[in-house]
Amino acid sequence: MKISARNQIAGKIVEIIKGATTSHVSIDIGGGNIITASITNEAVDDLKLSVGENATALIKASDVMVGV
Repeated sequence: MKISARNQIAGKIVEIIKGATTSHVSIDIGGGNIITASITNEAVDDLKLSVGENATALIKASDVMVGV
């Protein structure tokens, strides 16, 4: 599959926390860095995601906001 997202970061799934409709999937990308994605529970099930599995974080966003 070809995709347009150029920011592709490989890692390993270290945690999946399922909520009512959304899951938080944490991917260890090395160097003590973790990327966490919020995706639907349906997507977690469809992709058959599990802790310990290799995965790639694909990042394509028009903006990212963080405030303190």
